[in-house]
Amino acid sequence: MDLFGLLSDHQYGQVFVQVDPASGLRAIIAVHDSRLGPALGGCRFIHYDRDEDAMRDALRLARGMTYKAAISGLNHGGGKSVILKPRGEFDRKALFTSFGRFLEDLGGHYVTAEDSGTSMEDMETIRAVTKNVTGIDPKNGGSGDPSPFTALGVRRGLEACVEYKLGRKSLEGVHVAVKGVGHVGWYLCRELHALGAKLSVSDIDAARTQAAAQEFGATVVDNDTIHALGCDVYAPCALGAGLNDETIPAIQATIIAGAANNQLAESRHGDELHKRGILYAPDYAINAGGLVNVAAEASGAYNADASRAKVLTIYDTLFTIAERSAKTNIPTWKVSDTMAEERLAAASKKN
Repeated sequence: MDLFGLLSDHQYGQVFVQVDPASGLRAIIAVHDSRLGPALGGCRFIHYDRDEDAMRDALRLARGMTYKAAISGLNHGGGKSVILKPRGEFDRKALFTSFGRFLEDLGGHYVTAEDSGTSMEDMETIRAVTKNVTGIDPKNGGSGDPSPFTALGVRRGLEACVEYKLGRKSLEGVHVAVKGVGHVGWYLCRELHALGAKLSVSDIDAARTQAAAQEFGATVVDNDTIHALGCDVYAPCALGAGLNDETIPAIQATIIAGAANNQLAESRHGDELHKRGILYAPDYAINAGGLVNVAAEASGAYNADASRAKVLTIYDTLFTIAERSAKTNIPTWKVSDTMAEERLAAASKKN
């Protein structure tokens, strides 16, 4: 693995690695940019086939957090942590306690939160050894699970895309295909169902799709082919890189608006969607609701109503991106990047 080549490719930044044989902890913390403030981003806890895959995941995700914070008007930089999930038995509390000490050693340079494979209980374990954690239990003064706020923001961004592209101010009868009905995907289905959308869903966990069918009247679709479904909106809410050379030619939706991070396998795939006339909602712009919420908690002055109000402005962000893209004939991912980079550049001048 060409580590410094990877850092250069992702315009880094700093990377911190910790190994603790006693707990089995193997963790990576990537801090992409801190011009706007301390890095903030979730902690991912999943299996990786190779250490290189974990490193690439951390680097890509942290870079996305930089842009997510910038375009959302937050005073935070971009960071992400990855804990490589052990294959055998392990003591979860000991592992996350060790990770908390790792965070504490960084002195507030990076603040963590819940992400794929981690829970509010894990954040509570981390909180026992460091204050540099968000998404803790509301009874302890935290904001809790950020997933509902992420889903709310995705729903508002999706509404903006539907109004801009389809000319419809309501989601009543709009057909949305949701790939992945885990935490955020589930809450997104709830948001969409409440507004009368027609839902098709898929997931690698059949129990989740069956529950969605019962709860929201959703139609269950094969997880490998849902991207090709005839629908108005395709909402990827699983893992990243799902928009690629194989899937894009089969997409029939006119809008792609989902919660997954790093949806484009490569930037050129965003160009391809633009050429095909598909309105793509840049992932870090539309899925910023959870970050907005934990950033409010990190500020020490958390107010759920104020946080919700800020999340609702994701509608305006997505509508602006769609408008600029149409006026300039520039793909939405480039428009979004430019908007974020303008704020980062302004911060550089101040510093």
